[in-house]
Amino acid sequence: MSAPRPRTLRTALLAVAGICFMTGLAFASVPLYRLFCQATGLNGTTGRGETAPGGVHRQVEIAFDANTSPKLPWRFVPEREHETVEIGARDMAFFTATNRGAQATTGTATYNVTPAVAGKYFTKIQCFCFTQQTLKPGETQRMPVIFYVDPKILTDPDTRDVQTITLSYTFYPVDSGKTSG
Repeated sequence: MSAPRPRTLRTALLAVAGICFMTGLAFASVPLYRLFCQATGLNGTTGRGETAPGGVHRQVEIAFDANTSPKLPWRFVPEREHETVEIGARDMAFFTATNRGAQATTGTATYNVTPAVAGKYFTKIQCFCFTQQTLKPGETQRMPVIFYVDPKILTDPDTRDVQTITLSYTFYPVDSGKTSG
């Protein structure tokens, strides 16, 4: 047998490197997409912040929407369906969840903002959606979200006329990893 030619070896190494790169990209795609959405507000993804910048004496209406997967035996509702908030000021809203099932269940909430272009200006400081929630049978829990609407929303040509922002949550059961058998 003859030794492999340098060109064939180089092609094989490039193919292996390409496969390794694509595999790594596949595993990193979800966290990278999440970071991209948080940075750009794509698909109504909200940002996370530490403190609100302060009010600018302009207001926007926030509507609250709550949904629950049929697989989760919870009743989940906003305490108020809408409120008017000062842009730039810190605000708080509450949602209430009740476990109507016969056993403790854990849920996790996904969220989005509509209109989607407003997502990058809606910033959460604290939210029940950042962690999983466990409710005992019959337990009711009051869940806060602390947020603000960034004043930059007023200077963006795509959002400066937004009068209502809807914050929507959907709770899903957390898979316990148990298999039936």
